[in-house]
Amino acid sequence: MKFTKMHGCGNDYIYVNGFAVQIDTGRKPELVRRLSDRHFGIGGDGVIFINPGENAEFEMEMYNADGTRAQMCGNGIRCVAKYVYDHGLTSKTNITIESFGKVKYLELTLGSDNKVSTVRVNMGVPILEAAKIPVLSDHEQVVSEEIEVNGQRYQMTCVSMGNPHAVVFINDILNEKKLDINDFDIEAVGPYFENHARFPERTNTEFVRVIDRNNVQMRVWERGTGETLACGTGCCATTVACVLNGMTDTRVNVRVIGGEILCEWDRQNNLVYMTGPAVTVFDGEIDDKMIVREET
Repeated sequence: MKFTKMHGCGNDYIYVNGFAVQIDTGRKPELVRRLSDRHFGIGGDGVIFINPGENAEFEMEMYNADGTRAQMCGNGIRCVAKYVYDHGLTSKTNITIESFGKVKYLELTLGSDNKVSTVRVNMGVPILEAAKIPVLSDHEQVVSEEIEVNGQRYQMTCVSMGNPHAVVFINDILNEKKLDINDFDIEAVGPYFENHARFPERTNTEFVRVIDRNNVQMRVWERGTGETLACGTGCCATTVACVLNGMTDTRVNVRVIGGEILCEWDRQNNLVYMTGPAVTVFDGEIDDKMIVREET
């Protein structure tokens, strides 16, 4: 099976051309776990199959590293856009990609090599209703609401960008303990947020330090994967949460471990836009008995 390793700000996935490769759906979770393993497989935060779309030109079929399906990935969808252009599946620089039936609109910017360098994505309307995120709450929206996680109390703001996010501002924690955000022990708290009883479908959690009105730092614990170097939907959710809490303007540079992503919340039209890089690492082939068919 041919594959391409790609990343957006270090959020890396294995990309498979679903136009050419046919794999039984029931076998994909185990295959994904094997391929994603960083010691015995190719290594990545998951696997994304690029398929013909039903409601868009292309479909992004995304799996987390643990083999579970995911609804959306902002870094992943940018890389899908780069893949389909760079591999000649489209010649257009404005395309549509669907994931879990939701269609996104993307603008591709080419570099000097005539390949895609950055992608701007219309990520759509942020979902703030607690029941739709979903998160269990007595309120219609969860904005700066207290949650107790592993014996400690935090304030969280919950947003869905097609997948659930709990955004936690940690300026006070960092200042109190005199820590840099890179010293924050995310592995000690991330799994407890992800599997907390208030999140029926688990959650992604963003731990955020606000720098000023247009810049924040963020670390993310992704459900089904653990900490990743970036999360596109997490950057979007962080921007929305910052605005809802009055901490930033509507245009925010979100600094993640793997780089920087620009997010904008158009309040008038209630749409979130995300702009960031997409990078090809390498192409390769792997032998696997689960591969049913590959066409040239």
